[in-house]
Amino acid sequence: MKIYTKTGDDGSTGLQGNYRIDKSHPRIISYGTVDEANASLGIVLTYSLDEDVVSILTQIQNDLFVVGADLSNTNLNDSKNRVSLEMIENLELHIDKFETELPQLTNFILPGGDASAAQLHYVRTVVRRAESQTVLLSEKDEINSNCIKYLNRLSDLFFVMGRLINKRKNVPDVPWKV
Repeated sequence: MKIYTKTGDDGSTGLQGNYRIDKSHPRIISYGTVDEANASLGIVLTYSLDEDVVSILTQIQNDLFVVGADLSNTNLNDSKNRVSLEMIENLELHIDKFETELPQLTNFILPGGDASAAQLHYVRTVVRRAESQTVLLSEKDEINSNCIKYLNRLSDLFFVMGRLINKRKNVPDVPWKV
């Protein structure tokens, strides 16, 4: 099978159900940004990380494919590849678990520290943008609202995991100074 089809040469792309829309449509921008987050997460996974961190990040990469599939499917009656409440709850469980290892925040911190933590903070910002793009899409088209919730919780998890990686590598949080 060839990687190129030439069907998008007119500036359109296909969605599930043989439906075509412009590549500039908020739906394409939304799940394209989810794909960007997933690719950025692949960079994080090239670093030396604890096995529990690798495990959850790998699961999230798979989940992000579900988010993208969900956003690309305009037929909300089709229940295949949909973001579920269980996926959101799983993120919350990891946030709660990882936060038990961290000191309580008393002020804002700067993203950075160990290179892997800094890269994860970057992915967090991409996820925030994906969330914003998905909210914009939801104002135009009906979508599975769990997509927005998942992306919101995911950025929270990445913030906590950035701090966790720094703590485990003995790199202190850098407080924001006014």
